[in-house]
Amino acid sequence: MATQEQTLKPLTRDEVAKHNKAGDLWVIVDSIVYDLSKFGNLHPGGIGVLLDEEVAGQDATTVFYGLHRSEILLRPQYQRLKIGQIEGEKQLIKHMQPGDISRVPYGEPTWLTPEFKSPYYKESHRALQKVMRKFVDEVIYPDAQACEESGKRASKEVLEAMAKTNLNAMRLGPGKHLHGRELFGGVVKGEEFDYFHELVLNQEVARMGARGYGDGLNAGMVIGLPPVLNFGQEPLRSKVVEEVFSGQKVISLAISEAFAGSDVANLKTAATKSEDGKFWTINGTKKWISGGMHSDYFTVGAKTEGGLTAFLVPRGEGVETKQIKTSYSTAAGTAYITIDNVKIPAENMLGPEDGGLLVILSNFNHERWVMCCASARSSRMVVEECLKWAAQRQVFGKPLLAQAVIRAKFAAMIAKVEAIQAWLESVTYQMNNMTYKEQSRNLAGQIAFLKMQSTRFAGEIADDAVNIFGGRGLTKTGMGKFIEQFQRTQKFDAILGGAEEVLGDLGVRQAMRKMPKDVRL
Repeated sequence: MATQEQTLKPLTRDEVAKHNKAGDLWVIVDSIVYDLSKFGNLHPGGIGVLLDEEVAGQDATTVFYGLHRSEILLRPQYQRLKIGQIEGEKQLIKHMQPGDISRVPYGEPTWLTPEFKSPYYKESHRALQKVMRKFVDEVIYPDAQACEESGKRASKEVLEAMAKTNLNAMRLGPGKHLHGRELFGGVVKGEEFDYFHELVLNQEVARMGARGYGDGLNAGMVIGLPPVLNFGQEPLRSKVVEEVFSGQKVISLAISEAFAGSDVANLKTAATKSEDGKFWTINGTKKWISGGMHSDYFTVGAKTEGGLTAFLVPRGEGVETKQIKTSYSTAAGTAYITIDNVKIPAENMLGPEDGGLLVILSNFNHERWVMCCASARSSRMVVEECLKWAAQRQVFGKPLLAQAVIRAKFAAMIAKVEAIQAWLESVTYQMNNMTYKEQSRNLAGQIAFLKMQSTRFAGEIADDAVNIFGGRGLTKTGMGKFIEQFQRTQKFDAILGGAEEVLGDLGVRQAMRKMPKDVRL
């Protein structure tokens, strides 16, 4: 955010040109004059860059935007360097404010673009988008950028704000758990909340541009709490659901093991029932558990005598978590969990004994759809970053966009993000008009294909984006920081929730089961 508006002295370009040496150094950026006399020796790029004949005492707008993101100028320490404005000139570059809609072509899905219409979104969807965008920009984004770098979990203030707005409850999707709740101050009623409302939330959250932090921002709740909500026993069910929704406690899904990834039926973690049937003793390990380091509860899949059973395991004696370092930030809280002779009451069983596979599988469609929402929006954000960069980057005296080979890359990138968003919205419409059983029967293959294609396109977009940004696309800070992060972390979406190959095969197998037996060429 910009500091309070300053009164700037009118200056001429001739006056500015006189201040062009070390200790007496002014520059112009977008008509604003900055006094860098004292800042010069602190400049991260060295004083030599500032003393260049195209910078010192000159209009350095083009040079500046070739090296720095515009958000830098809004920082208080740089706002204080402003001393004047070129007489008779106005700023031409508009800085994005919290809640703003991007004006970059294809920077927003078409339903948010004024020239286009959509049959899917009602006024309540648009109202929710407005408040959610502002919430992400003002509350989540600054914390996300700081924590992604430091590796720390989301701040207490952010988690409390999410609970206060009932965002935690909304992230589980439509259902009775939302009825009667005040959602974001009442912009939408819990009884009217549908999958398009949830799509809006998921896509706005993805805009924070911090992949590790995003996984640590209660993403484990989105997949770990539904088994409790849908299969838990009272009064434990209501107790845990309200603790998590209110931000008092954190939950994650603990299914994956080093021994079994997608092969859920062959987990090694085992649960043994006491002779009187009142307790279970669980032993085993879980790996790659998103948010596990932050969690108070774990939804655990374990082998039982007749198959697989799901349990709610609280953190306590015998439960240990160790940080796993992955390609993204430790803000994700990714954990290796050891469960050693942990005794829990039978009431902590989720669903029927030996019926855990249904409990776990019932979650997959929604989990994968949520990942599609985020992947589609992240890919679009990358395309927007590339368009901005290619328009301002000067190469051989022309913008990068003047190169035909670059335009060809954009043609492919834009087509991919538009295709995925359209498919995603089509699937979401079907979800709104099908019962849960109908979704399981008809949409498992569609969602599997959608996730497979979303993440494959994301990989291709990441590859093109790095080439467009060049060395900046490989640098963790500066102009290409979001590109570097996207190419480093987008593969998580291709693996988590089911690898691309597994999902592709699932989609084909579901199609084959529906093949009519009476058709021939």
